[in-house]
Amino acid sequence: MTSAGPTTAEGHRAWRTVDLGTRKFWRAAGRRVDLDGAESWLRGPTSGRGPVTDDWLEAEAARLGGSVVRGRAGSGLLRDLAELDGPGFSAALVHPRIRDFYERTSGWRMEVWVGWSPVFWPGGELISRLFGRRLDQLALPTRSLDVARGMDSEVSLIVDDEGVQRAAAWTRTVRSTGDRAFSGSYSTRLLPGARRRSVHAAFPLESGNVQVFLRPEHGPNGSFFLRSPGGRFGQDGAYVVADDRGATYAASAPIRESFHLYLDDEGVLRADHQLRLWSATAVRLHYRLDPVR
Repeated sequence: MTSAGPTTAEGHRAWRTVDLGTRKFWRAAGRRVDLDGAESWLRGPTSGRGPVTDDWLEAEAARLGGSVVRGRAGSGLLRDLAELDGPGFSAALVHPRIRDFYERTSGWRMEVWVGWSPVFWPGGELISRLFGRRLDQLALPTRSLDVARGMDSEVSLIVDDEGVQRAAAWTRTVRSTGDRAFSGSYSTRLLPGARRRSVHAAFPLESGNVQVFLRPEHGPNGSFFLRSPGGRFGQDGAYVVADDRGATYAASAPIRESFHLYLDDEGVLRADHQLRLWSATAVRLHYRLDPVR
């Protein structure tokens, strides 16, 4: 018992060193950005030290001069899918049930299947153990049995002082264990030089975040694609943002994602999610989405 305290303290110091080293890496890999100026499109919530809690919701609401609304029936990731309308995309062409999922997300239940590439599974498991499960953030499931009973989700709204939804906080937990897998802010955002808005997902971390900008596209039979193909800085893709010594740095990450939402032959809403590192597929996830009855 006498050695438990020092051992725990030493462990905390070791993890602090790992987390600090991670931020230093992204600082070196990225560029300095001005979130109040030219790179304001990269502004997103951050978290305090240790595991990611819901404190970031209140902080983000305070920044917007608004508040957090929890437990409202029919809360959606997006206030209106039509916010994405623009040249080449119209929400009116998306199947109504897909649109309902995005606009009334809390009214849907998710079942999940996961399949990793054998090449990337060891790395995924290592990252999940070192960071995801320890920080309760970005804990991508590595085995189908981990999510055999599905995932629960909770949607809270971040509203401005007039009660208008500015973003939604979507928290997903593994149903069988109650462990938190993801906690992120969802909204729409216009990227520099873009002619229509993208879906913006930001996952807070200590002194930074991971952000993904996804381009909406039409699919056959009213299906819906979201893609983050990666490109030059400022285009749709994944970014890591890190604060270090009073300055903020951002780097493009070699993560490419795609989501395809569609109704199958039996009218069941499904989603295929593919995550690639550069051009190599690392993991595929499949979701069955059912309205809560």
